[in-house]
Amino acid sequence: MKFFIDTANLKDIKEANDLGILDGVTTNPSLMAKEGITGAESIIAHYVKICELVDGDVSAEVISTDFAGMVAEGEKLAALHPQIVVKIPMIKDGIKAIKYFSNKGIRTNCTLVFSAGQALLAAKAGATYVSPFIGRLDDISTDGMALIAEIKLIYDNYGYETQILAASVRHVMHILNCAKIGADVITGPLSAIEGLLKHPLTDSGLATFLADYNKGNS
Repeated sequence: MKFFIDTANLKDIKEANDLGILDGVTTNPSLMAKEGITGAESIIAHYVKICELVDGDVSAEVISTDFAGMVAEGEKLAALHPQIVVKIPMIKDGIKAIKYFSNKGIRTNCTLVFSAGQALLAAKAGATYVSPFIGRLDDISTDGMALIAEIKLIYDNYGYETQILAASVRHVMHILNCAKIGADVITGPLSAIEGLLKHPLTDSGLATFLADYNKGNS
C-alpha cells in the first residue's frame, strides 16, 4: 500500500519523506489556505516546491467546476511537473474532464467520492486514482471502510486499473483497516502516519533495555 501525506505544509512533507516510506502528496485549496498560500501564482509555485521535495505523485486540484475550465486548469497544472496528478471533483463535468484527460495521457485523481456508484463512473472514465473520503463519512455515522470494501470488490470484478486512494484518513485504525481491505493508497496527516510507530510495549521495552545496559556499563 502506498502512503501519501495530505497537507500543504512543507515541513511535514519533508519529515514524512525523511522516514523513507512516503510515496506521494495530496493537497487541496483548504490545505493551501491553512498554510497562508493564496493566489493562483503562489499556489502553482507551491505545487512545484512540493514536487521538488518528493519523488512520487502530487495531486493538484482544479478550482473550476465546468468542463472547459477544468480542462484549461488541468492542462496548465499537468505541464508544471511530470509528478503532477490533476485532481478533479466528482461531478458530471468532472467525469467528462477525466475522460478527456485520460485520452490525452494526463493522470487524474477523482476527489470527493462518497459512493460506490461514483467510484464506478470515475473508473469507467479512466481516472488514475479515486478518492473516497472515509473520515467525512464517519462524521455522518456512515461506515467509510464499508465503502472502501465495496469499491475494491467492484474494481476487482472488472479489472479496473484505477487505484483506490483512501482519503480523509484521520488515525491509525483507518490506515490499518484500509490495508486489510486492500486499498492501493492512503492519504492522511503526518500524525496518523507517525501513529503507526507507537506502542507502549515498545517504549517500556526500550526503557528497560537501556536501564539494564546502563547498570552494567555506567
